[in-house]
Parts: sequence; structure tokens; C-alpha cells
Amino acid sequence: MKLFTLIALFSVFALGLPSWLMMTNDRDIDRIHNCSGSCYDEWKEKTGGVVFIAQAAAAERDSASPEELGKKAYLGCIACHGSAGEGGLGPQLSGQPVADIVGKLNAYKNGETRGAQSNLMWGQAAALTPSDISNIAAYIATF
Repeated sequence: MKLFTLIALFSVFALGLPSWLMMTNDRDIDRIHNCSGSCYDEWKEKTGGVVFIAQAAAAERDSASPEELGKKAYLGCIACHGSAGEGGLGPQLSGQPVADIVGKLNAYKNGETRGAQSNLMWGQAAALTPSDISNIAAYIATF
């Protein structure tokens, strides 16, 4: 009898609980859903669905200025360089010419050693596209 009880409890929690959670979508973020069936249909009707949301996000990116795009990309830089490029763990970026920022990020992306923090910057710059680098430099120029 104990084995049957354990199996029943496992079934309720392992199978029933996730299903119940999927049917009760209490999130306020319209672009995220975690339900199925009629709940999903209601979310899709309200938001336009995944494809519509992706197209809207792409249109927003396409119409954004390099500075706006750079501001989003710079979020990964704040911990070391400060929210206004004032420096901290990393050097001050504000006041540096755009061409210098682009050159330094490209050097890090290419694995060049530029100082004591190079190994940290190699990883940061490796994921950046040429557009990301230009946008970050454009945003830094606004400081």
C-alpha cells in the first residue's frame, strides 16, 4: 500500500502540478506565456502571438538609433566601467573618441592583450558583432 501511495503522490506532483501551473498563467508580461489550450489561444489573441511579437521587436530595433542600441549593449559594461563610463574596476571610457573605443573593442575581440584586464575583455568582446561595437562606441560618446 505504501508503494501505491508513493506512486500516486509522485504522479500528482510530477505530472499534475506542472499541468496545473501551465493552465494558470498569472504573469503580467504579455510577451511570455506558460499555458496551453484556451489559455494560449487567449494570450495569442491578446498579443498577436510569438511571430507578431518577434516582428515588432525587430521593427523596434530597426528604427532605433545607434546610441539607443548601444545603451542596451552597454548594460554588460556597467559593472566595470560605470553607468556613465566613469570607470571603476575598468578604466574610464567617457571622453574617449569613438574610433578609440571601436579600435580597443576590436583588438579585444581579436584576442590582443591591452592590459591587466585583457582576459576578461576577450570574453566580453568575443560575443560582440561589428554593429554592437559601433553602437556601444556611439553610446559612450553621449557621456
